[in-house]
Amino acid sequence: MRANSAAPSICLVVQAFYDLDARVMRKAEALVAAGYSVDVLALRPSHGKKCYVQNGVNVYTVSLGKLRGSLARYAFEYAAFLLWAFFRLAVLMRSRQYAVIDVNTLPDFLIFAAAPARWAGAKLLLDMHEITPEFYRSKYGVSEGSWIDRLLKYQERMSFDYADHVLTINQPIQDLLVRRGLPASKSTIVMNAADERRFAASPASATRLEVGSAANKFVMMYHGTLTKIYGLDIALEAFAIAHHDMPNAELWILGPGPELKPLAQLTEKLGLSSKVKLMGPVPSADIPGWLAQCTVGILPIRCDVFLDFAFPNKLPECVLAGKPVIVSRLKAIRHYFSEEAVAYFEPTNIRELAAQMVRLRRDPALRAKLKKCARQEYEPIRWSVMKNRYLAVIDTLANPFSSQAIDQPTLRAGRLH
Repeated sequence: MRANSAAPSICLVVQAFYDLDARVMRKAEALVAAGYSVDVLALRPSHGKKCYVQNGVNVYTVSLGKLRGSLARYAFEYAAFLLWAFFRLAVLMRSRQYAVIDVNTLPDFLIFAAAPARWAGAKLLLDMHEITPEFYRSKYGVSEGSWIDRLLKYQERMSFDYADHVLTINQPIQDLLVRRGLPASKSTIVMNAADERRFAASPASATRLEVGSAANKFVMMYHGTLTKIYGLDIALEAFAIAHHDMPNAELWILGPGPELKPLAQLTEKLGLSSKVKLMGPVPSADIPGWLAQCTVGILPIRCDVFLDFAFPNKLPECVLAGKPVIVSRLKAIRHYFSEEAVAYFEPTNIRELAAQMVRLRRDPALRAKLKKCARQEYEPIRWSVMKNRYLAVIDTLANPFSSQAIDQPTLRAGRLH
């Protein structure tokens, strides 16, 4: 732990609402706990404050909105935030003298907003939350090899070349970016692991949740944003097939999103209104309590060129809560969890998902085996490990004249299979 009087200053930049970006919050709070002075530049939510302090982190915001939708709207928001961050960093750098600027994508080129800090001596860390070309191929149907795809790959390469060090979020993405020119020696994997502290408290708080008793029920639960990519319609179709063989089974769906109304309509159409509970938005702090009440977590994610690399934070949260998980067979998830640790099904295969629901309902021993194996396989990538990797990178960047070097083989480890 550093003495606060000599604490280097670190700034994290993210074009998102700080309070809703779990990865950035975990990093910022880990830096504060390690003795750093920490600022964050972020978007301002509606009715939010221009500046505020949260758990020791100084947050500066800009009222820009996050409407997105079209490519033109993305471009406008990206450019506006980049310019604001550029000038804000130029001003703050005079008094704060940041040692490291941690820039969080998207967009990749947000790293160039940190140019004033770099000119003044700060080191730049680029945390690549997403893979941009695949994101746009998935969301907008951009063709591989098209001029837009080539442009996105070019700006990706320019961005990680400009950074002093790069973070990636899992091994398959790391491998992909290395093939696209990212030096392996310049990058470190820091995965989206859930903070164990949230699940360390007693689950007794679950009894205060007003959903009726979950005792003697088999409860499958999804928690997160309700969008088409997360496949909740697939889960409903599968449950419509399986529920006849699943006495006392229920499906709980927690979260906000554009699919809430369509899912409610589909639930009624399938005759599942008495067995499916659409809870709507739930505070993040309450998720451990909800998970304590369910029997199985369910993540029926669709698959495409982008989603195949997804490793959702919801998965480790279920593992930490001691719940077996039914999940789509995606590349990034398969890299870290074996067939003995989670109940896989092929993405969008409704009948296979239905079969896994029935299988876990009928076999308590299987559920116990899955959650035990999942916890064992999660140990090497848990947040306490990822936090130490991240702090090692920051320490090395902030103290360039120290004898410490980033231990790439150790920091990039994590492959289990």
